[in-house]
Amino acid sequence: METPNDLITLLPPDLIKFILVVLFSLLIGLEQRRQFLNSSIGSRFGTDRTFTLIGILGFILFKLDPHTLIPFLGGGLVLGLFLAVFYFNKSAQQKKFSITSIVVALITFCLAPLIYTQADWLVILIVVSVLILVEIKEALFDFSKKIDDNEFITLAKFLVIAGVILPLLPNTPFSDTITISPYKFWVAIVAVSGISYFSYLLQKFVFPKSGILLTGILGGLYSSTATTFILAKKSKESDRDFKITAAIILATTMMFIRIFILAYLFNKSIALQLAPTLSILAIISASIALYFIWADSNQLNKLSQQSEINSLSNPLEFKTSLVFGILFIVFAFLTGFINTQYGTSGIQILSFAVGVTDIDPFIINIFQSKWSINEGILATAVINAVTSNNLLKMIYAMSLSKKSINKPILFSFSILIITGLVVSFLF
Repeated sequence: METPNDLITLLPPDLIKFILVVLFSLLIGLEQRRQFLNSSIGSRFGTDRTFTLIGILGFILFKLDPHTLIPFLGGGLVLGLFLAVFYFNKSAQQKKFSITSIVVALITFCLAPLIYTQADWLVILIVVSVLILVEIKEALFDFSKKIDDNEFITLAKFLVIAGVILPLLPNTPFSDTITISPYKFWVAIVAVSGISYFSYLLQKFVFPKSGILLTGILGGLYSSTATTFILAKKSKESDRDFKITAAIILATTMMFIRIFILAYLFNKSIALQLAPTLSILAIISASIALYFIWADSNQLNKLSQQSEINSLSNPLEFKTSLVFGILFIVFAFLTGFINTQYGTSGIQILSFAVGVTDIDPFIINIFQSKWSINEGILATAVINAVTSNNLLKMIYAMSLSKKSINKPILFSFSILIITGLVVSFLF
């Protein structure tokens, strides 16, 4: 018994491609008809039948001379002239200027050569892209309203940082003391900026009115210290003590995840050593947060569940990148110098001290540098930096928040700090 695949192989290849042209053209035309029915535009040059015929015309002209393409190019020129005449007449009569349907018609005309010369997945991707882009006109319009004047400048900065500057930098170390090369230095900036920019885009465009808990999660992906600072100050404006506490702890939970991601990107060996500890800390902090979420749900007050907190500023501001770069170089020098002069004991002391600042430059130096130090010692240094940073966040939270939140904050961070110290001792 013949299978469907066997039957398809019996059909002439040109027939199969003709059927594909007709089907794709008809799909595009049906979408244009749907747009016509749902819009107030007075006239269109065609919908389903017209677009299907345009696709067939392109097929015929392409098959007449597929090598020189003279008939196809000539037909495309004539079609373009007809579409131009229609466009100018419509613009003059209706005072509306839109060439979307005209561009879609020209793409439909090009389906035949695409099907003959390109991979099937690419042709399908082009057709799907056309259908989606035409369909989401209103969604794109609403999305554009959310973009402020500096958004594309921010995107341009990130593209320059990641796609222009990075490939041009040499991959040789600065010196014997600073074992980081300019290329690795910039990779660190790209990695941290990429994570920060991603969380910034999520909060601004995907979750623009994120609740307190979501603010803690997304903010922690950017900076748990900054998010703790913001949420602690916000606690004075809210009666949801348990919910604020949960959000602060969730920000720290995301810090553990962010550190593992950075470790995996730069040093998989250390990442595997850190994985059990970071997993334990993440599970403990997430469990504490869930407890406070449960406690908050049992409160009798009926305040709004949603509160918009803009905890993220633009992560690609020049000052932010400059400060990170300076800290990165400083910690690269300090770590190399202290390792040379004082060995592993100096690295351990430094790891506790850096917790009062941004720990990312220090830990990325740990992940990237190639010293004759046992990786277990380096993993311990990362854990120490995390522990001291948790101590700093506890001090921030207790000093900036209202008094009623101090006990749950002290309870939560004490567990994380003690766990970090115990793990560091065991290492």
